Amino acid sequence: MKKGHIFKTEIGGREVVVTTGKYGEQANGHCIVQCGDTMVMSNVCMSDAPRPGMDFFPLSVDFEEKMYAVGKIPGSFKRREGRGSDKAILTSRLIDRPLRPLFPKGLFNDVTVVCTALSVEPDYPPEVWGMVGSSIALSISDIPFAGPTGAVVVGYVNGEYVINPDCKQREASEMHVYVAGTADAIMMVEAGANEVSEEVMLNGILFAHEEIKKIVAFINEIASKIGKPKKEMDYYHIPEDIDAEVRKFAGDLLDKALDTHDRTERQNNQDEVEKVTLEHFAEIFPDKDREIKDSLYYITKEKVRAKILNKGERPDGRGLEDIRDIWCEVGILPRVHGSAVFTRGQSQAMSTCTLGTIGDAQKLENLDEDDVKKRYMHQYNMPGYSTGEAKPLRAPGRREIGHGALAERALEPVIPSEEEFPYAIRTVSEIVSSNGSTSQASVCGSCMALMDAGVPIKAPVAGIAMGLIKDTEQDRVAIMSDIQGLEDFLGDMDFKVAGTSHGITAIQMDIKIKGIDKQILTTALEQARKGRLHILGKMLEVIPGPRAELSKWAPKIIVLKIDPDKIGKVIGKGGETINKIVDETGVKIDIEEDGSVYIAYTDAEMGEKAKKIILSIVEDVIVGNEYEGPVVKILMSNPDRAMGRDRGRGRKDGKDKKDEKPAKEEQPQELGAFVNIAPGKDGMIHISKLSSKRVAKVTDVINIGDVVKVEVIKVDEKGRIDLKLKEIISKASE
Repeated sequence: MKKGHIFKTEIGGREVVVTTGKYGEQANGHCIVQCGDTMVMSNVCMSDAPRPGMDFFPLSVDFEEKMYAVGKIPGSFKRREGRGSDKAILTSRLIDRPLRPLFPKGLFNDVTVVCTALSVEPDYPPEVWGMVGSSIALSISDIPFAGPTGAVVVGYVNGEYVINPDCKQREASEMHVYVAGTADAIMMVEAGANEVSEEVMLNGILFAHEEIKKIVAFINEIASKIGKPKKEMDYYHIPEDIDAEVRKFAGDLLDKALDTHDRTERQNNQDEVEKVTLEHFAEIFPDKDREIKDSLYYITKEKVRAKILNKGERPDGRGLEDIRDIWCEVGILPRVHGSAVFTRGQSQAMSTCTLGTIGDAQKLENLDEDDVKKRYMHQYNMPGYSTGEAKPLRAPGRREIGHGALAERALEPVIPSEEEFPYAIRTVSEIVSSNGSTSQASVCGSCMALMDAGVPIKAPVAGIAMGLIKDTEQDRVAIMSDIQGLEDFLGDMDFKVAGTSHGITAIQMDIKIKGIDKQILTTALEQARKGRLHILGKMLEVIPGPRAELSKWAPKIIVLKIDPDKIGKVIGKGGETINKIVDETGVKIDIEEDGSVYIAYTDAEMGEKAKKIILSIVEDVIVGNEYEGPVVKILMSNPDRAMGRDRGRGRKDGKDKKDEKPAKEEQPQELGAFVNIAPGKDGMIHISKLSSKRVAKVTDVINIGDVVKVEVIKVDEKGRIDLKLKEIISKASE
């Protein structure tokens, strides 16, 4: 049996084992990383030749959740894994983001990274091991890669930082931060936090980086022992003669084209320069349109960046810390439970809030130990018209899912608990205009929609996107607040920070260069805090807090707590009882396993009626209590019952029963009536309890369908209920 290579280290105080060379031998790079019982396999491959016509690096990263890893069979119709869950897609993005900047420029060969969760122990989540495993697989492969990178999760429990916290530590942690980087710099941050300060967040990131340095050293050790030599490759580049001639011809033209603060005018000017330049070089450099356009792009990038670094002047004329003009409005959609529009410059989010019952919570099938229900859901959509493009609508892509998850993470810490506010909550942000920072516009708009719906959030949340221009040669840096599309496209960092006036609730940082240091992080966080407070002020001018009352279109909810053993009585056989209550009252009822009952209604009278019915089902019947209900059955005597023992049998005296003279046939007698005093609960009124006077027939007093008031006079050990008639409320014949 092939043994392969085994390497061991300690990460966050836990042993980590890396196995390679035993499986997956045809991949360019392969490894399995194990921590506890969690095992993640990473495989990387690269195509032999560049993809024709490609003008960007075709890297694809996939994290596969296999349900067998936790001993489950998928719940889908085909009983196999299908499209990756949102969590798998978000994990794929976590793996992708620190790796992508470390591949050589001009590499247009397809590169695939596939990480598969083979076995999962809840205390050791697989995501971070996919990040580490992908870096190992790339580092030992022959694929050009300027890594390795390391990655950890850092928590903050009882004032102490914890690397890769377990289940109990995650529950108690004030923040959950993914950090990835090289030995020299931080490449990626993805954080959710419970309003922690900038100082706590910064120190947590730096604490994580110290552990990352150890991981990088460990991977370098592996690569030095078994790593393959990197492939010698020809990377795409602009021919020097073409680049020199384009710069000479178009340099001044671009200076004039960029000398405006109006986005539309600037874009039209750039388009005209491109057209003139292509025409000029059509015969000089035939069939070289791509190279000419690429040269124009790099010239434009240099000029825009130089103006920001040298003059502190941004494309729209703002200073480095200036925020674009903001305007907001709420309550714009009359039938929606809560709605808002947040506009910052040309970025505009129309956000809505919908309230539902707890049964509307999203049920997730993932690699967690137990099935998860998500009570707060945020979704982000960015159609083509938001950027003026005629594109068909498609299902949400990875970017949309990532932006939605970021906004959800930013707002989740301020959502009231289920006990305080027993609703499922869905917010949706439609990006109707986009020019940078739309994910943070989504945070702001959704926060306002929540307040417009009357959701008692703990504090308002705003978000801001920070940018970076870094001149490595001259060691100069410009950090920009509230970046727009061009600054994101031409810049070196997209650093999104969301939070309340008290602290940070979410961070997402992507780097296009080879990392940033402590000084840049410190400055960016402080600048983001100032910008966030400015934006919060603009939002609170429009809606200073949650509305005192819910929308009249939102469901109102009554919460009951019943004995879990009596849930079956409320539901009834095949759902008969609960469906009858719903049909009768028009409410919606959700019942949790712990006995929590949620009654959602729009008609208060019907809500109270449903509550009364449910309580009557679960409450014990007490002697002396009075109830109302319909007569459902008349109890008749059975004359055959007494003589049934002799019918068809021989007699002891030897005479056959058939020889006897037939007795006069007895007629059945009315003995009493059954009254339904609650769903699933019937009691009997004996004929003697219908009146103080003698009653010959039950039907002389009551009939099936009559509604009567009765008093409980006895409940026996088997739960049988005896009643006496108090009053006839209504007759069925009336």
